[in-house]
Amino acid sequence: MYRVLATILIITAKPTTQTKRDQIFHVPLNADGSISFNWLLDYPNEMVTFEIHIPASYGWFAVGFSDHGEHFPADYCLLWKDMKSRVHFEDVWADTGGMIHLDRQQDCGRFRVKRVRNTTKFTFQRKFDTCDFEDYVIEDGTTHVVWARSADPLYKPTGLNISSPGEDKGMVRVQLLKNTNVEASLPGYVQSKDILAERVKVPADETTYWCHVHKLDVEFRKKHHVYRYEALIPRTSEGLVHHMEVFHCVAPPDEEIPLYVGNCFAQDRPKETQVCKRVLAAWAMGAPPFTYPEEAGLPLGGPDFNLHIMLEIHYNNPERKSGFVDSSGIRFHVSPKLKAMDAGVIELGLEYTDKMAIPPGQEAFPLTGYCVSECTAVSLPPEGITIFGSQLHTHLTGVKVYTRHVRDGVEMMELNRDDHYSTHFQEIRRLKKPVKVLPGDALITRCYYNTEDRDNVTLGGFAITDEMCVNYVHYFPATELEVCKSAISDHALSTYFNYMKEWEGQDTSWSRAISDNYQAIQWNKMRVQLLRDVYQEAPLSMQCNMSTGDRFPGYWENTPLTPILTPQPPPFRTC
Repeated sequence: MYRVLATILIITAKPTTQTKRDQIFHVPLNADGSISFNWLLDYPNEMVTFEIHIPASYGWFAVGFSDHGEHFPADYCLLWKDMKSRVHFEDVWADTGGMIHLDRQQDCGRFRVKRVRNTTKFTFQRKFDTCDFEDYVIEDGTTHVVWARSADPLYKPTGLNISSPGEDKGMVRVQLLKNTNVEASLPGYVQSKDILAERVKVPADETTYWCHVHKLDVEFRKKHHVYRYEALIPRTSEGLVHHMEVFHCVAPPDEEIPLYVGNCFAQDRPKETQVCKRVLAAWAMGAPPFTYPEEAGLPLGGPDFNLHIMLEIHYNNPERKSGFVDSSGIRFHVSPKLKAMDAGVIELGLEYTDKMAIPPGQEAFPLTGYCVSECTAVSLPPEGITIFGSQLHTHLTGVKVYTRHVRDGVEMMELNRDDHYSTHFQEIRRLKKPVKVLPGDALITRCYYNTEDRDNVTLGGFAITDEMCVNYVHYFPATELEVCKSAISDHALSTYFNYMKEWEGQDTSWSRAISDNYQAIQWNKMRVQLLRDVYQEAPLSMQCNMSTGDRFPGYWENTPLTPILTPQPPPFRTC
């Protein structure tokens, strides 16, 4: 019934040089799985081989990539039949009006097609970076795969308009450039524990978040380590389950949490379940199993551990189909035989506070959160920590996130970057190169937000309509440091609001709440730029917190920004 999403299919046309493990990745492109997208990575040659499965009868089918899931402008490879049923395959692109143009440089290479019963399968290859201005550059992070199709043949591809309302089209988000060097085998003493939904009648809505609180067995009164986790998804739900997370309910060990099952945003969801918010596992469509490194495992259970956890499933049903019944979930591979070290999680980025805000109408407004060297100096062990995983997180308006690593003013290699980030595609990703962070290092997380469809300011906070900027980094050995985040200092923010009143005539006041002051400002380009400049130059109010919530010793108000004296050069391109 279930499919563990990992290596699934055999590509019919193998590349000339294969990856270390010949790992084939797979995602469905539509809800019923009749269209699927499969790929094989060749890192030495910076090449991807794709295999697409579609129903046998077609007129044309376009598959490609765009920055944030828009169908135009976008880069496509187009499979099409002419009036005499001859098959063609060409590299094309769609302009801002949706009109298809033939690319002067053809980069959809090594094309093959065959029909297998009621399915047409076609393969092709693409370089990560073709050095063609009209082509999408395949990078680390999230890739938006877009597709469109029609049963009608074409006379020629030029003149086709992908924006036509009658066209059948869709989009999925994947991480194409996956880490293919993750340990594959598990010791024989590792056992599995499944956390599943129970026959959910998925609503005929485009988006549903479904929550299911579970209580772990009494055996978890003894501490276990998680060695690996992976998705368990019935074949009938592969195109429906968009992403899943498992949260620990952080409460005293003997406190009972209601075993709620239902819509995560329902009015009758018990308030006691709101403590279920510490992420244990996160999976997104197309993600392989997440395996912990040999040195460390994620602690699960123990005498001080509340046994309640919550599964959250995001169902994506753009066609609003009814009749789906789903029992998906996460399989944990666990053992009471512990590894040498506990893995831990540190929250980097911005404090959850309305002190940080994003004006309306912005295409890419940046906010930056700091984990300053003063904090890591007092909280990390002398030998430092090793970061092996990362989960980037914003709410609805985040479009780009990255974390920089600074040592003694010199910028090291970035910890993680997603230039096409979407809040609807969040997974914990194993870093291809683990990062060693030493006491005195700084980690700087920057998020960009698009608020072009909002009429008023967006504030930092916990609500889904508020915003966050967080990188949850997974590391070993676990330390007491759990939160290393910042916000603008109180004094700097007060000075900004006073300037708005005295020089800009805005209805701000020291006696009003922070949120009221932000909402009172009539935003224009100059005031937006001034706020941006203040955020980039003002001193910080720091959270350098232990897992107990207490701060590490130190004075954490008006902390200076971390200077970057020697930045990293831009990425090298061979073009």
